[in-house]
Amino acid sequence: MTQLENKHCVPCEGAEAPMAQDELERQLSYLPEWKVIDDSGTPKLVRVFSFKDFKDALDFTVRVGQLAESEGHHPALLTEWGKVTVSWWTHTIGGIHLNDVIMASKTEKLVLG
Repeated sequence: MTQLENKHCVPCEGAEAPMAQDELERQLSYLPEWKVIDDSGTPKLVRVFSFKDFKDALDFTVRVGQLAESEGHHPALLTEWGKVTVSWWTHTIGGIHLNDVIMASKTEKLVLG
């Protein structure tokens, strides 16, 4: 785990550039379970978390939602029986920003405790 989980998101106005590929790859080396997925031309940080049942998946979804509210940065969440897919990206820049890596790291910490 990096120290990113101790940082906070900064508001993006849309003029910021997405994270450079080499920096993104460096950051992802600390988050090996996270993958960059191209979703209709928009890169997103995505991870599927597995749980023993729907209740545990739903509880995790709520915790991610609370985290997102506290940071003012919100993911796409897909909750299913035994799994939750979390996708982070920055809408205003149409790509991945340091905020997304921070939030992926904080999401990881929710599972690891």
